[in-house]
Amino acid sequence: MPRQSQTSRRMAAVAVSLVLAGGAAACGPKDAADQSSGTSGAAGGAPQKGGTLSVLNSEPQNDFDPARLYTSGGGNIPSLVFRTLTTRNREDGAAGTKVVPDLATDTGRPNADATEWTYTLKDGLTYEDGTPITTADIKYGIERSFAAELSGGAPYLRDWLVGGESYEGPYKDGGKGLDSILVPDAKTITFKLRKPEGEFPFVATQTQFAPVPKAKDTGVKYEEHPVSSGPYKVVKNENDGEHLTLERNANWDPKTDEERKAYPDRIDVRSGLDAAVINQRLSTSSGADAAAITTDTNLGPAELAQIGGAGDKSELAARVGTGHFGYTNYLAFNPKVAPFDNPKVRQAISYAINRTSVINAAGGSALAEPATTFLPEQKAFGHTPYDHFPAGKAGDPAKAKELLKEAGFPDGLSITLTHSTAQNRQTSPEVATAVQQALAAAGITVKLEGLENNAFNEKRWDAKNTPGFFLSRWGADWPSGGPFLAPIFDGRQIVANGTNYNHAQLNDPAVNAEIDEIAKLTDLAEAGKRWGALDKKIGEQALDVPLFHPVYKRLVGKDVKNVVISDWTGVLDISQVSVK
Repeated sequence: MPRQSQTSRRMAAVAVSLVLAGGAAACGPKDAADQSSGTSGAAGGAPQKGGTLSVLNSEPQNDFDPARLYTSGGGNIPSLVFRTLTTRNREDGAAGTKVVPDLATDTGRPNADATEWTYTLKDGLTYEDGTPITTADIKYGIERSFAAELSGGAPYLRDWLVGGESYEGPYKDGGKGLDSILVPDAKTITFKLRKPEGEFPFVATQTQFAPVPKAKDTGVKYEEHPVSSGPYKVVKNENDGEHLTLERNANWDPKTDEERKAYPDRIDVRSGLDAAVINQRLSTSSGADAAAITTDTNLGPAELAQIGGAGDKSELAARVGTGHFGYTNYLAFNPKVAPFDNPKVRQAISYAINRTSVINAAGGSALAEPATTFLPEQKAFGHTPYDHFPAGKAGDPAKAKELLKEAGFPDGLSITLTHSTAQNRQTSPEVATAVQQALAAAGITVKLEGLENNAFNEKRWDAKNTPGFFLSRWGADWPSGGPFLAPIFDGRQIVANGTNYNHAQLNDPAVNAEIDEIAKLTDLAEAGKRWGALDKKIGEQALDVPLFHPVYKRLVGKDVKNVVISDWTGVLDISQVSVK
């Protein structure tokens, strides 16, 4: 991924709130005790059409414009309104990591070197007003995402499309458009790329690929009533997504859409609610809340304990959906800062980590799973098992002390760990304290530097001021090793005067070359193997210490049926839910 994409891409980690909410960046799950998602948490009986689905959320669905949304696989709520060329497969578990056709007849046809991708639209596609969807509308929808006033969406096309780096959008181009997007007829569209991109079908799931009829584009006001290409249309959008009401799009033809079930007649989204209130309402499930879900609020340790100990344990437990999104929490080193320039110091810390105490700090084994690889433990990412510095469950302080002695620190050393003060159980004080205590057993004194979350993010992504040692996390925009390894370890993406994600500032020609070679592959299974091998190779340098992969647990109302949780998003797919 080119540099510019990463400047905006970190929104994927913020967008992880959307991804974790079932849709954004950032924008992949398994369910229940058997690690596969399913309908075990749903009310009995076959799903039926009708009724109103209530959505209770903490965060509003801001910027409801396909140009401005940063989503994974088309998003969760957004994908009810915006169809795209491709989308995620709406199935449980690993099957849900596949990219499938949406508006297009297939996932794209590349040329010999994957620098051109061509799509053909299905027959019978229409907007909410019954007018036909054309490839010119898709081209225009993409072009308007380049406008400065509509920024915020996934930035890949700015980097990948020929001429994209300097294009300013249709409001300033005098009607010229992007020459690298060709529409020879109303059903064919071709994209010309600056370099091979074998994973282009994944990018085509982003909402920037949703069609927008030029005649109905109202610029920054388009979000108030975007023209629907999906099963629902917007009938109310209050306070920038705080209260969103969707009703059926009568002109959506399910024969053209194999992915969205669209069971409810109406979907009412209300945001700005306290997380504890949301979970309490879902637990009680009285009145309209019996047909309610959340797309952004997880259960916490205390709530899980209450569910586990309640008299109606079986009923409540059956309504908890479990998911695994492609996400890794880790300790990051900046080798340009002493003593982290010494590989043996980094190795010593890797051995000293007590992952059991870290996981407890993250909420317990129900909410976090130990990690020894940077890539998430899912086949779609190319996960290749390795543990270069085996510390067991509780760490190996003796081995750590041995390495510190070899590094020239026989009496131990003192270092600083930078973390966020946000109570997120990922980069927060609880996790930092667990790291501090584990390293103390190895003779390493850790001073904790807690920063307000915005200040923390600014510091850790500033190449000139990156701390030597800090807590970090990364989530994928789609289920592949590419959006994981390229932003963090591609030396050409180091940004000296902006937002930089390559925390180790690694610029290894061999790593860079392998990233380019894998990007050429359109055989995603083969690409996965190469990503896994590259992860293992980079891991030998101890540039980070993988800590854990989060687990997401969410309640649904007692009348909710057809709970589907894929390994793409990690959360319930709203397009599959029934309330009758």
